[in-house]
Amino acid sequence: MIAAKSLRKLTRSERKALLTGLLFISPWIIGFILFRLYPFFASLYYSFTFFPVLQSPRWIGLDNFINLMDDSRFLTSLYNSAYYAFFAVPLGTVVGILLALLLNMRVRGLSTFRTIFFLPSITPVVATAIVWLWMFNPRNGIVNFVLELVGIRGPGWLGSPEWAKPALILMSLWGLGGAIVIYLAALQSVPRELMEASELDGANTQQRIWYVTLPMISPVILFNVITGLIGAFQFFTEVHVMTGGTGGPADATLMMSIYLWQTAFQFFKMGYASAQAWILFLIIVVFTLVLFRISGRLIYYGGR
Repeated sequence: MIAAKSLRKLTRSERKALLTGLLFISPWIIGFILFRLYPFFASLYYSFTFFPVLQSPRWIGLDNFINLMDDSRFLTSLYNSAYYAFFAVPLGTVVGILLALLLNMRVRGLSTFRTIFFLPSITPVVATAIVWLWMFNPRNGIVNFVLELVGIRGPGWLGSPEWAKPALILMSLWGLGGAIVIYLAALQSVPRELMEASELDGANTQQRIWYVTLPMISPVILFNVITGLIGAFQFFTEVHVMTGGTGGPADATLMMSIYLWQTAFQFFKMGYASAQAWILFLIIVVFTLVLFRISGRLIYYGGR
């Protein structure tokens, strides 16, 4: 009603301009409805059905969700994804901030260093995964070669159930370039007057970073943590390339996204896969809301 009344108040030229704008963005609107909105609601419906692809979906209610709670592989994938997110996101945040602080210093060749750190984030993911697969090779990989130089016998990495997830966490630090650029932009917006005032008050470098810099860039930190958390729970391409989509060894790298892919495109259980997707979606939503909730008193927004 409100929209209709507002539309009536528009002049003829304004309605014409509105129609022209809608026509120009209509390809995007149609694409959004067909490839985003429809699959979103269709997957919700399929999650309550038995849908083996070649047959019509059959309504089974909550059976898919109940069966997930007794599915040992699903619980393993949930644990693996949570393990990866719990370690990769905080580690990536700390390393990203430290590198951004270093790249914010006035030194010779700074633009070159910034470029070097950003390049990995725009490297094709498949190529990156293949390179790291070679680097983690227990016999010929460069990681174990470097460890041997300092007298440490390297582990089996992706061939070891104990070291497979730490290997993926270590690899995740390779693609921090995008987050570093965002941190750099935030660091350069910190008022210089605050830094000078804290220095006059006797604060050393560590105190200025802790009490001035970090609070001023805290909204950006929250943004990167949330996007990093979402990416961690949807971690797929690298694991798929490096393990052949098996989630091995011994399901040590069976992430939720990998098991979802296996269920949908290897076992052709689309209804069961849709239920997994919605569980993953709800987990991400819950963690995001929790982060917003606990960050209320920790984030500084301008004069608030």
